[in-house]
Amino acid sequence: MAIPYYHVDAFTGELFAGNPAGVCILSAFLADSVMQKITVENRHSNTAFVVPRADGDFDLRWFTPKIEDDLCGHATLASAYVLALRKHKVWPVRFHTRSGVLTVAQDGDRFEMDFPARPPQACETPVDLLSALGLKAALVMKSRDYLVVVDQAEQVRALSPDIAALRKLDAGSGTIVTAPDGGEVDYVYRFFAPSIGIDEDPATGSIHCTMAPYWAGRLGKDTFHAQQLSARGGSVQCTIDGARVKIAGRARLYLHGTLEL
Repeated sequence: MAIPYYHVDAFTGELFAGNPAGVCILSAFLADSVMQKITVENRHSNTAFVVPRADGDFDLRWFTPKIEDDLCGHATLASAYVLALRKHKVWPVRFHTRSGVLTVAQDGDRFEMDFPARPPQACETPVDLLSALGLKAALVMKSRDYLVVVDQAEQVRALSPDIAALRKLDAGSGTIVTAPDGGEVDYVYRFFAPSIGIDEDPATGSIHCTMAPYWAGRLGKDTFHAQQLSARGGSVQCTIDGARVKIAGRARLYLHGTLEL
């Protein structure tokens, strides 16, 4: 079986930046165990599997090296980008996923995803969370992931977390660390999810479903430019739209070939 495969750098306009995602175009989903093995073999934080539907929409699933993900931004962006490369005609494209129907609109080389908002709520701070991050104090909230808010962008940039300690905390979720920037972007952030096979994600989309509502309440605005301070970096624009978050970015194709199964 020959499967069309694309390696796309998402949330960047340049190669070798942003977040690499694998995208497989299928006629039907493979066995879960096979899709998991493909993801492990690809060594990306997520691989997307896209299946056309009879109604013109697409089914979409995402796998990390350890689990099937419930929502992934960069691999959704990469999937829409691949459909554009394959000359898909109807936009916005509609993906049927574990998180409902997600739409992606195209505007030139920019793609805007419509995702559900996941506002953070007050929570008890896990005993070892701040020490694992190397922080003495921070505001901690939670949605799917922990949201850790610090005062300065430099604190986010300088983080050197204990990944083994983070891996033991709340399996199935991750930890966002964010701060206001006050410069060319509104907020900066990093994301760690070692319990699902992602020690540090290079450029993440889905966490803006949590960060954008938080920063909207704090900054009193509904549109943001944000920067992920990973080694590869990533740039995102977000807009609050009621109970939805519009998450926009660019992508670049690195590789196109076939998987031989």
